[in-house]
Amino acid sequence: MNRLTTIEIHKQYLHFSVAHFTIFSETSRERLHGHNFRIAASIPGEVNDNGLCFDYAIYKKILQQVCTRFDEYTLIAENSPHLTIEEEGDYYRITHNKIPMMLLKSDTILLPIRNVTIEELSHYLLAEVIGDKALLDELRIHQFEMRVSSGPDQWGSAKWVRSDD
Repeated sequence: MNRLTTIEIHKQYLHFSVAHFTIFSETSRERLHGHNFRIAASIPGEVNDNGLCFDYAIYKKILQQVCTRFDEYTLIAENSPHLTIEEEGDYYRITHNKIPMMLLKSDTILLPIRNVTIEELSHYLLAEVIGDKALLDELRIHQFEMRVSSGPDQWGSAKWVRSDD
C-alpha cells in the first residue's frame, strides 16, 4: 500500500519582480506596471521506506531557477489576440488598440501565453517545472500544483495529475 503525502514548497526567496500589463479587451488594458510575483508548489508523492517522499532540494532549485529567469524583465503575452508584436532592431514594437509601445528586447521576455495574469502564469510555469516526466516518475510524484501570487492573498493555480492515478 502506497503512503502519500503532500510536500509544500513556499520559500521566501521564490519570487520575481516584473513589469507587465493585463489585457481586458481589444481596446482596454492596464498601464505598464510592476509586481513582485511569488510562486509556490504542492507536490503529492509516495513516502518511501526511509520515511522520505523525495529530495525537496530538487524542486526548490528548479523553482528558484524559474524565478531567476524572469526577474527584472518586462513580460509580454506573445499569444494575445489583442497585441501586435514586431521587431525593430533592438526593440519590440508592441501595439494594442493602435497605440504602439517600444520595449528593449534585452529587457523583455515574450511568453507563449494569452495574457500576463496569475491564471496564465500558473499554467505556463507548471508546464515548465514538470517538463521532465522521467524525473516525476523517478521521484514517484502523483500530482503537482503550481501557485502564482501577484500580491498578498491573491493566488492563481494550475494542477497536473498523473493519468494512471
